[in-house]
Amino acid sequence: MRVFVAILPPPEVVDQLDIFLAPRRDALADRGQWRWTRSEHLHITLAFIPDLDGWREEALIEAGEEWAARQSPLGLRLKGAGAFPDPGSARVLWAGIEEKAEGSADADPSVDEGSASVLPGWAKGLRAVANHAGARVDGTRFHPHLTLARSVGRPGPAGHLLQSLDTLVSPAWQVQDLVLMASHLGEGPRRTPRYEVRHRWVLGAPPVG
Repeated sequence: MRVFVAILPPPEVVDQLDIFLAPRRDALADRGQWRWTRSEHLHITLAFIPDLDGWREEALIEAGEEWAARQSPLGLRLKGAGAFPDPGSARVLWAGIEEKAEGSADADPSVDEGSASVLPGWAKGLRAVANHAGARVDGTRFHPHLTLARSVGRPGPAGHLLQSLDTLVSPAWQVQDLVLMASHLGEGPRRTPRYEVRHRWVLGAPPVG
């Protein structure tokens, strides 16, 4: 089973992002250069497990609950944009992720000077959790982002488009939980993946059982 652990942005953030992207998608529609991420597929991947044995899923869920119980909610917002591997030969367009200062989602948007970023620690911890449960985890270097679009065919220059996308600033939200999501390749519309939430871990909640 192909699965990943992710943060799902709330509906109000997805709605605003859709409004922001609509004119940019429309302007490029006749070129067919980019395949834009469907709204229900928007997420921030923390750990990717390309092939999870079904019998290991329960162990992964239990270990994840223990890990999540030690974490606290985190304020995030989408801000800015970029491309992988680089703007001159882009395969992926992404929205940047900004961590919020401790407090409510309406607090000062800047991260406290000198404070450590939380998301890389979460990614490292969740990969360790998955390894402990016997799952083989993708070891690609973690770069917090939300995928907006993928190139169709060969990669190409995206500098002009990124200048437009870089004005993105979403409402802030508090991450209260993480999901274990299964990706069923080719089972969605136009042979896109179909996503299935397998489990939801609530941050700071005592483990079940």
